[in-house]
Amino acid sequence: MTDLRRAVLGVLAPGFSGPEAPAWLLDAAREGLGGVVLFAGNTPTLASTRTLTDVLHDAGPQVVVAVDEEGGDVSRLEAATGSGLPGLAALGVVDDLDLTRRTGAALGALLRSVGIDLDLAPVLDVASEPRNPVIGVRSLGGDPALVARHGAALVEGLHDGGVAACGKHFPGHGATTVDSHLDLPELDADLETLRARDLPPFAAAVAAGLDALMTAHVRVPALGPSPASLEPAATALARDLGFTGPLVTDALDMGAVARDPGFGEACVRALEAGADLLCLGTTVGRDDEALFAQAVAAVTDAVQAGRLTPDRLHDAAARTDALRERVAAYRRRTAALDPAAAVAALAAVGSETAGRAVTSTGPVGVSTAPVLVDLRRRLNHAAGRTSPALAEALRRRWPGTLVVHGYGRTDGPRDGGQDGGVERDPARPVVVLCREPLADAQEGAALDAVLAARPDAVVVHAGLAAAAPDATALVLAHGVGRVNADAVVALLARGELAGDVHPGADDARGDGAGADGAGDDGAGAGGSAGTLGGAR
Repeated sequence: MTDLRRAVLGVLAPGFSGPEAPAWLLDAAREGLGGVVLFAGNTPTLASTRTLTDVLHDAGPQVVVAVDEEGGDVSRLEAATGSGLPGLAALGVVDDLDLTRRTGAALGALLRSVGIDLDLAPVLDVASEPRNPVIGVRSLGGDPALVARHGAALVEGLHDGGVAACGKHFPGHGATTVDSHLDLPELDADLETLRARDLPPFAAAVAAGLDALMTAHVRVPALGPSPASLEPAATALARDLGFTGPLVTDALDMGAVARDPGFGEACVRALEAGADLLCLGTTVGRDDEALFAQAVAAVTDAVQAGRLTPDRLHDAAARTDALRERVAAYRRRTAALDPAAAVAALAAVGSETAGRAVTSTGPVGVSTAPVLVDLRRRLNHAAGRTSPALAEALRRRWPGTLVVHGYGRTDGPRDGGQDGGVERDPARPVVVLCREPLADAQEGAALDAVLAARPDAVVVHAGLAAAAPDATALVLAHGVGRVNADAVVALLARGELAGDVHPGADDARGDGAGADGAGDDGAGAGGSAGTLGGAR
């Protein structure tokens, strides 16, 4: 093995397919690989995850094992069941810094228990655009000061739990309307706006000891022509905040950069711009070894052509080495939990948060098995597919619950006829779940149609509170992960017990409703088989 190959491997963090490390990855770990990013397909159980991380660390003690574990809609370790946490939006609504730090500590303890070094969290984006298709309830909220103080508390909590924290997506992805998994968003804001709206959470996290910083595939013309992940001015801005740790790219297989300038060229330009660790992305549905080899070849060729110097790669690797030392220091401060105890602790703090965050207006009690009309259509590429958590929670409480996906769609509902029982069975209460009626015209039109047929329907809005519709019978869930769904059903049942019984169509009072919703089910109830951190 040459010194050049070791230097190149030291700046790469590939993904791979399956729950066992392939031979090519273990060989790279022995040769100096900088990191590995795990996805839901790598972590089917906590026990298997611990076995995997032990194998990786045994092969290469220098390897930083990272994972996207935000809680709520984005979970890798609890993808099969849904996260025990409701996600960051709920923490912002509750606005209890002690609870937020305890949440970070519980999450960190779970990650540590299975051998994870770095959490690609917290999300530090300010949710200033209600139509944002990828951040939404992953954000703590729309107030920069609130996001700053709770983001710092999460960083400190993750340290308490024994892992490092990687804030994302610098310099801010919350004001965009394009999903960077698919295309390149543009953040048309001047530097003054960036400093007032988007940067305070990152500055606060840096002051709290942030260990790594993920750059976004977002073009900010005020900084330069390239996406921030490939833009030297974005690196300079991060360093101006006082951040000295490693800059980690968002996944370089994402559409925002993989098409233009292309995957291999994006790897090189990110390093030229000052990135220290290249997240290569998920390998689901393609040859993971070939993608890794493409990155190695592109960076090697760039060094040999003089575009990159060995010193640039060595400096980058040194920052990742320092991160490893910080992780070791965090772990010396506190005892480790076993995975079962860590899961229980996470569930306790998650249930507390979800229960305190869920709110309602109007008559939201449900007395009998309802029809759930799930109007969500669009895949959330960060979270995975559409979570069935609310349907499952309703069925546990009311076993006869009927679930309809879509309303009046030509592909029809999953259960029942085209109307799913909404018109045919007017005695049944109706619960409507939506996510993006503002951004998705078809979802908004479907919501209007349901409410025209059943104006007494209870609407569960699981997106940003700022994007909630004007509705009489409205529940704000702040996500539809597993614990969000449990809190919603408990609220509906409490309304019933309090005498706020949901009426059928015959005695409907003309109540309006509206919606928004969220979640993922690519890997189970409220879990995620989606891709990486950042816009991941």
